Amino acid sequence: MSSTHTPNFSGHVAPGFEPVAEAFRANWTDHDEIGAGFCLLRNGEVVVDLIGGWSDRKKTQAWQADTLIPVYSTGKAVMALTLGKLVDRGLLDYDAPVADYWPEFAAGGKSDVTVAQALSHQAGLSGLVEKMDAGDWFNAALIEDKLARQAPLWPLGDGSGYHPITVGFIADALARRTDGRSIGAILREDICGPEDIDFHVGLPESEHARTGEHAMPRQLPALGNMNAFREIAFMKPWSSPGRRGAAEWRSAEFPAANGHATAKALARLMTVYADDGRLEGRRFIRSVTLGQLVKERICGDDKVLPFNLSWGAGVMRNTTTHFYGPGDQTVGHSGWGGSCAFADPETGLSGAYVMNRQQHFLAGDPRPVRLIETAYTCL
Repeated sequence: MSSTHTPNFSGHVAPGFEPVAEAFRANWTDHDEIGAGFCLLRNGEVVVDLIGGWSDRKKTQAWQADTLIPVYSTGKAVMALTLGKLVDRGLLDYDAPVADYWPEFAAGGKSDVTVAQALSHQAGLSGLVEKMDAGDWFNAALIEDKLARQAPLWPLGDGSGYHPITVGFIADALARRTDGRSIGAILREDICGPEDIDFHVGLPESEHARTGEHAMPRQLPALGNMNAFREIAFMKPWSSPGRRGAAEWRSAEFPAANGHATAKALARLMTVYADDGRLEGRRFIRSVTLGQLVKERICGDDKVLPFNLSWGAGVMRNTTTHFYGPGDQTVGHSGWGGSCAFADPETGLSGAYVMNRQQHFLAGDPRPVRLIETAYTCL
């Protein structure tokens, strides 16, 4: 049981990084934080690993070191790593058409869409046009059939338009048609399980009890002027999975949308981006593969998110927005409500912020921005 008035804080802060702890605590006074975690590694060594507050909305249960929380689209950075592993194994080629692995995907004029273009949100499938029930997302075969048949919402080569949910189904279809397993299974069996990294796509029921409760945003995100692409992606009754209850949602595998993690787990995974393809000192993917993953695939005003964005093959590049500190070589991803994960190969930093008080920022939430900016002042 934890006090409903004063949050408790715990964790590790290396000498010189004390200002990060001060910024972390300030989020409770300045931004009405409930519970959160922030972890920062430098050259693979933990320099900050903080938790604080409560895991439930009523503020009765303290946030623990192993409290899991959905990180929504922040998990796309891990999804991109998983696909990068398949590229590194020779099962996928970023420059090959998706239809080479998934022939049905060629329908509707999509035969030329490459794996890298699909992962960088250029396929014109930011959402599903055909009216359906929000519960239909739980039927992967049905969603894949809809995606394969649907014509692009804009021509290939006409820019990016963020695919909040659908990019995960495209990625998972590629994984199962090449490796034979889902992204969630690859993570469990090859990546997170063997390394004891507490990140999950498809959370086992045995782990549901340690998952925190979210407090929903108090206002809608600022999407800018509404267009057909944004409406399909975010505003339709079927734009995101629903109608099945929290337990079934946690157990389902939506690689782009429902990863569950601790901040430390995400920060550990992001070391692959910061350390030339190595995961905590051991080779995860070759340098050349990492270069292909993070290189710019498209840059400009996104048709769905109200930002000028530079995309790699599944990750946001920091060159236009600087959501993740000052580094132009930094990559990362943000999730609905405020979570984020990032990696900077120039400084060797990798980090992640998770929380249960969701805010309305689509990216660049001031809570992690302050933590990241403060961390850079400590270098």
